Order: sequence, then C-alpha cells, then structure tokens
Amino acid sequence: MSSEEFEKLQEMYMSLYDELKLIPESALKSHGEERKKLVRTFDERHGEAEEVLQGMEEELRGAPSSYRNAMSAKLRLYRRDLGKLQRDMKNSTPGLSSYSQTVQGGHQSIYSSQNQQSTHLQSQRALLLQGTESLNNASQSIERSHRIAAETDQIGTDIIEELGEQKEQLDRTRNRLVNTGENLSRSRKILRAMSRRLMTNKLLLGVIILMELAILGAVVYLKFFRK
Repeated sequence: MSSEEFEKLQEMYMSLYDELKLIPESALKSHGEERKKLVRTFDERHGEAEEVLQGMEEELRGAPSSYRNAMSAKLRLYRRDLGKLQRDMKNSTPGLSSYSQTVQGGHQSIYSSQNQQSTHLQSQRALLLQGTESLNNASQSIERSHRIAAETDQIGTDIIEELGEQKEQLDRTRNRLVNTGENLSRSRKILRAMSRRLMTNKLLLGVIILMELAILGAVVYLKFFRK
C-alpha cells in the first residue's frame, strides 16, 4: 500500500461527494417517485463513498509515518462532511427516512461482506509478501553462499599457485645445492691432488739435496784427503 493509492481513492471520494452534495437540494424540490429515486441514488452514492473511505482507512494503516497525520486529518474531514450530507438528506426527505434506513442497512451488509473479502485479500497478500520475502532471503543466502564458495575457490587456487612457486624455488635451491656439492667435491679432489704433488715435490727436493750433499762430500774427500 502507498500514498499514491490513497490519492486515487481520494479522487474517487471527491467525485462521489460532488455528486452527493447536489442531491439534498434537488430532493427538497421534488415529489413522489422522483424524490424516491433521488433517495435511492443518494443511498447508493453514500454507500460507495463509505466504501471508498474504508479503503482510505486501510491505506492509512499501511502508509509511512511521515504521511499518516495528514491522511488521518483528511479522513476525519471527509467523514464529517459525509455525515453532514446524510443529515441534510434526512431533513430534505422526512417522509422517506424509513426507506432510506432500509436501503442503507442493505448497503451496510454489502459493505460488511466486502470488508470481509478485503480483509481476506489483505491476509492473502500478507502471506504472499511474507513468502516472497522468505524467498528473497533464501535467494540472498544462496547468493552469499555462492560468493563465499567462489572466494574460497579463488583462495584455494591462489594457495595452489603459491605452493607451486615455492616448489619451483625449492627445486632451484636443491639444484644449486647439488651443484655446490659437486663443486666442493671437485675442489676437494683438486686440493688432494695438489697436496700429493706438494709432497712429491718435497721428496724430490730432499733427494736432490741429499745427492748434491753426497756429491759435494765426495769431491771434498777426493780433493783434500786422498793423495
């Protein structure tokens, strides 16, 4: 329900009121069947106006609080004016008051039935709105679940990619360590070979020194001691 619907009902009421306010004066000037016809017309239009006012009251109950006070004031004014018209009509047709009451009672029963139907329709509408709201909430919950699942899937994909990159880094580090180990092994072999050459050179140098000393000793002996 909305203030727009209230305005539509207000236009309907004003149209009925403009028609109703002309009838008491016409009834006062008429006689016989013409007056009865005017009374019937007044009662019909009066009942329709009452029905429109009841619809406006229903709209008032569902209207936003910012509009409710102004709408309520209009409703009170319309009911007061409608009651005044009804009193004017009774004063204009005193001999037909019982007939008017009979017709009005029939209208009231019709309006009561229409009100019951309206209440039933409102309850059905409320149930429909409640079901729609529940469906919307369920749809939103499903959308949130899908969004969370998509985010979780994206996070999982990112983690897998990150783990893949870390694996590649570990593989490269392992390869570098293997290469470093191989280089260290070659270095140790080179050092051992250099150590063996050094020891060999030292032995050769020692042998050469000993041979030179032996030769020098032999030369000294032959030159100075042997004659």
